[in-house]
Amino acid sequence: MARIRPISFFLLTTLPLCAILPIPALCAEQSPWLEIHSPHYTVITDAGDRKGREVALRFEQMRAVFASLLMKERLNEPVPLTILAFKNDKTYYQSAPLRQGRPIAVPGFFVPGEDHNFIVLNLFEEESWRAVAHEFAHLLLNSNYPPVQGWFDEGFAEYFSSIRLDNKQFEIGGDPELQSALTDDARNSPKSLTELLGGQVWLALPDLLTMKHDTSSYSESTHNTLFYAQAWMTVHYLLHEKKLPETGTYFGLVENQHIPVEEAIQTAYGVTPAKFDQAVKDYFHSLKMLFAALDASRQPKSQMNTPQVYQFPELVGPADGVINSKSVSEPDARALTAEMKLRIPERREGAIQELQTLAEAPDPTAAQAVKEQARNKDKDEGEKQIGASAAAGNEIAHRALAWDHLQRGEFDGAAEELGNAAAINQRDMWIRYYLSVLKYRISLANHTDIQGLPNMLQDLRAVLEWYPEFADAYDLTAVARRVGGGPVAAMQAERAAMQLSPRNQRYVLHMAEIYIDDKKWPAARTLLEHLKSSSDPKVAAEALERMGQVANEQKYGVSAGTTPAKKLTTQSSPFDVLEEDAAKRAAAQTPQSATTADKRPAKFLQGRLVRVDCSQSPAAILTVASGGNVLKLRTPDYKSLLLIGADTFSCDWNDRSVSVNYKAGGLSDGDLVSVEVR
Repeated sequence: MARIRPISFFLLTTLPLCAILPIPALCAEQSPWLEIHSPHYTVITDAGDRKGREVALRFEQMRAVFASLLMKERLNEPVPLTILAFKNDKTYYQSAPLRQGRPIAVPGFFVPGEDHNFIVLNLFEEESWRAVAHEFAHLLLNSNYPPVQGWFDEGFAEYFSSIRLDNKQFEIGGDPELQSALTDDARNSPKSLTELLGGQVWLALPDLLTMKHDTSSYSESTHNTLFYAQAWMTVHYLLHEKKLPETGTYFGLVENQHIPVEEAIQTAYGVTPAKFDQAVKDYFHSLKMLFAALDASRQPKSQMNTPQVYQFPELVGPADGVINSKSVSEPDARALTAEMKLRIPERREGAIQELQTLAEAPDPTAAQAVKEQARNKDKDEGEKQIGASAAAGNEIAHRALAWDHLQRGEFDGAAEELGNAAAINQRDMWIRYYLSVLKYRISLANHTDIQGLPNMLQDLRAVLEWYPEFADAYDLTAVARRVGGGPVAAMQAERAAMQLSPRNQRYVLHMAEIYIDDKKWPAARTLLEHLKSSSDPKVAAEALERMGQVANEQKYGVSAGTTPAKKLTTQSSPFDVLEEDAAKRAAAQTPQSATTADKRPAKFLQGRLVRVDCSQSPAAILTVASGGNVLKLRTPDYKSLLLIGADTFSCDWNDRSVSVNYKAGGLSDGDLVSVEVR
């Protein structure tokens, strides 16, 4: 099996202050909640430092196993993920989704979102992270691979969900749907995957491979079906026999060239569909461990601890990474929990009530933060600020309420809540992200240009510095640059969004719209043809509409039925306050000379990066040679420069192939728009 290099990091231990100084009053006020940070995940827990670190480690391990199985050196995670790990049943079941009026029985669940993903665990149960391994596999597949036939996604997710982890090894390959005779009545429980495949009838291979199965919404019913069983075993076979390269060839043939599956199997794997099908069946019958586990599950005292089919040394151990922890206030933990519950329809009403209570109640933590900011100011003025902040309530609660308003198109309410949140904590990047979303959605609803475009771009740059893989922030940047930066800059940002989230069809639609703006008709038509059959009805409908627009614009130079957008009367709202604050930030960071829009056309150049001069940091000058010409291209802040092909800018770059977009200043100099490093 392919191995990836273990992550190198050291565990840091953080003890609560009251453990060091056992002062009764101090210990009484100590919040039981902790925020645990590993290299890729954030865990919020009330189960203590040791269990919180274990949760973070297990998810780092699962991430490493995923990368190893699919031979992926680098993984994208384009949406921030927060893991809420509750120490007991009561808190967990008060937050869990309901089925027929009762909380779900499994000890973990996944709550997806375009902006924020949540995983919720019940740490009262052993190995609760295994309950979300299937959804976790889908999350990583959706973020790192283009769309493929449903059998592969479901087969891989089932294979992955059998994973067992400890500090020395991981085991995988068992039947993930196998239940102990102690947990269910054997006569009424659904059949395991092993039992289903043990029957005489399998799906015909072409039927399995062409069966429609949309995995984008994470909404699935039972996995105890022949489709899941056969998909699981097919992927089991492909992984063990190291046939992933051939599988990539197969998907290229059926997805891109639209070759019939029978012909694609013959070409990719070098065997007929019948022989491929028989090879999978023979492989299944060779896995004696599966049948031993099935027999053991039928025993009255079965404990379901039968070893998995395959065992491997652990890729990430307890001493292999930096895991930090810090205390979280009780109101913040309650607000984060309610923010997650907002996204579960049957829990929304209770979450709104909880958030409104937190938003209205004085927050001692916020008051303390303002007190520290006012330490060097006049005492009376500082006390006024403290009182105002305490009255404002919990910042996370305001932020979550703003998100809820956004989902319902209640823009004034969203602006007011974002203003309240910013008054408490201006450094929260979520506020700047949601402010950008708000501006965009107002423009869509009112059919007007985006207001405060320069400040929106500035906010999005800050968001991407905070979370460099945030695909939606790149998409919003592309939308803004369509208006204020030109098609080249918009393409660069949208391409970054698509690379980070290759299955997001909304990003593909936005790229097609950029191509239309730039009159790249064939490129736009290719994307729109693909989107016509999208599983998202809204995307499919918009793709059809845009295809008509392409035909009319290409023929007449204007879209049929185009009418000027109605200009709405400007009205004041709480949104204006946020705009004024953003304008002040922009004024403080923008040179006085930059008072007019830069109307110079963007130019494209491929060449060799000779050197980088960062002597006037954060400004940088890149010397690029191309065809006997040498250009000196400047960026006022290399931290904000749009990069393709690199995570961070390096002042040590030299002798590298690059593609640059820039605005010419003279014959041999200019201002950078973007850099692609190869």
